Amino acid sequence: MVFNRGVRPTPWFFSGYRERLYLLIEPGRMQWEWEVYPHFWPRDLGFVTVPNRDVIIPLGREIGLDPEHDGEWATTGTTMMWIAAHLFPNAALDVAGLSFVDDPEQTSWEHAYGDACPVGPEHRIANEGRLARRWIDSGRIRFHR
Repeated sequence: MVFNRGVRPTPWFFSGYRERLYLLIEPGRMQWEWEVYPHFWPRDLGFVTVPNRDVIIPLGREIGLDPEHDGEWATTGTTMMWIAAHLFPNAALDVAGLSFVDDPEQTSWEHAYGDACPVGPEHRIANEGRLARRWIDSGRIRFHR
């Protein structure tokens, strides 16, 4: 599970958490986000923090952002796609749920659960859409709508 501390969890997000690997991305820690764990997280939740210097910063540069200085970074979905593509360069990757591929100017989006929410001011989803489309067109990922 790749997630951010600001995740809007589904009722089943932590179901079976002891048998899963949770990768916590924390780009906001480079700017303003405090190390506060939400009260609804299981007290014994184990997770691995994804290093900003190895993932968030190079991904940001690849899509034309400077997460380290500008407080702008990729969404969790794009980060997850980028991690998979870089850790497993020969794997066939199937990707779904990236609404900005078809609507890079959207200002809100639907998640898998709950109400729609605004696109965060830290995201430049048109940049992410260009990366995803480039990978779709090259055959690097298969995109499912």
